[in-house]
Formats: sequence, C-alpha cells, structure tokens
Amino acid sequence: MKRITPIVTLAALLTVAGCTTEGGFDTNKAMAVGMGVAQAVTLNEESVKHTASLAAKEMDGKNQVAPASSAYAQRLAGITSGLQNYKGLKFDFKVYLAPEVNAFAMADGTVRVYSGLMDAMPDDQVLAVIGHEIGHVYHKHSYAQMQQKILTDSAMQAAVSVGGMVGELTQGQLGQLAYVAVNAQFSQQDELESDEFAVKMLHSLGKDPYAMKRAIATLQAKYGSDSSFLSSHPSNKERIQRIQKAIDRL
Repeated sequence: MKRITPIVTLAALLTVAGCTTEGGFDTNKAMAVGMGVAQAVTLNEESVKHTASLAAKEMDGKNQVAPASSAYAQRLAGITSGLQNYKGLKFDFKVYLAPEVNAFAMADGTVRVYSGLMDAMPDDQVLAVIGHEIGHVYHKHSYAQMQQKILTDSAMQAAVSVGGMVGELTQGQLGQLAYVAVNAQFSQQDELESDEFAVKMLHSLGKDPYAMKRAIATLQAKYGSDSSFLSSHPSNKERIQRIQKAIDRL
C-alpha cells in the first residue's frame, strides 16, 4: 500500500476537521485541530523514549518481575550477556513470570520476556526472539507504534507541547501505551525486517542464525497460531522463506 506522507495526512485532516455541521469551513476549528496533529507528527523522539520508560515502569508494576536471584532471571542474563549496549542502543531485559508465550520491546530499549516463552524453547531460540524484538527497537518500529498511539488519542495529544515534548500522562494513559507495546500490530514488512535483523545479530554474535527458523518452528509445533509471538505476525511459511534468504546472504 502506498504510504501517505504526514503533509498530505495533515491537509486531509484539516479539511475534514474544518467542516461545520452546515457544510461550511471553520478556519479556527481547522487550525486548532491542525496544531494538535502537527505537534504529534513532530514528537520529540527522546521525549517519546522517556514516556516509554514510564510506561514500562507502569507495566512492571502490574506484573510479577522475576527477581535477580530466580532461575529465569539468571538464565535471561546469560542469554543476553553483552547485549545491554548493542548497535549504539541501551537495553533493559527482564522476565515476567507469566504463562504467555510472548516477548515485547519498547522504544526506550525495554525488553520483556515472558517465562512461558522461556519454558517453550532452548536458549538459542530465546535469543533469536529477543533479537527480533531488538530489531523493532533498532528500526524504530516500537517508536512509531507509540508515536501513533499518542497521535491518535486526543487525551494524550493534549499533553504534547508545541515543541513536540510529551508532558505528564496519567497512570491509565501510561498503561494504555504499555498495552500497545505488548499487543503491537506491526506491519508485515516490519516483522520480516525484524526477523532479518535477528538473523544478522545471531551471526554477528557467533551464534547459529538458523535458531530464528527453529524458534518459529518450535512455537508453531507446540502452540500453532495461539502463540502470542506468532499470532500477529506474517505467515510462518513466508517468514521462514525470508529468513532462509537472509541466512543465504550472510
């Protein structure tokens, strides 16, 4: 699908928003709405990342985070050793003690892995899934998701300053942003791009890039499309084909 540029989108919104109930055009109304949209379109990236950190804190408070002494936390620390600073980005890894077979990332480098996912596969496959999530951060897919949520939520738009900074949000709003991250619906291209990133990351770390293929096969065999990690992603057949092509290019 052809992308619509922010300028075209803004123009369209101004036209629609400026229409009165009588069919006329209210310039003041259009400018007011346009200002809110323009602010959101130009959201300061660092401000969005800070907001992501607050949303992550809110999410952590609502879940059982594995303590550092737990077997899950120690295992994750071993799997992610050396990845706290990767590709110029900082990452924070934690385990949620919950049966969901899933993992997610936020724009600020927050990465959370559910114990259900860790129970489902060996370390190399867990690392592959984490690489996929890191790919969403590196390619700014996670940032775009949060930006879009703020852009389309009128209550959150009210917290955006003229300079594109995100102001104070309520706990409920931060919870909404966290929910978006956990249940992100990325485009097919975003998902495939993150798969390829994971393959390259595994290779750069001296790990087996085929672990990405095996992770998908494991989840498909055990859970089918019921796995949270697979449910919102492209078809497994297409993913595996693209992953193989990425491996062939190494």
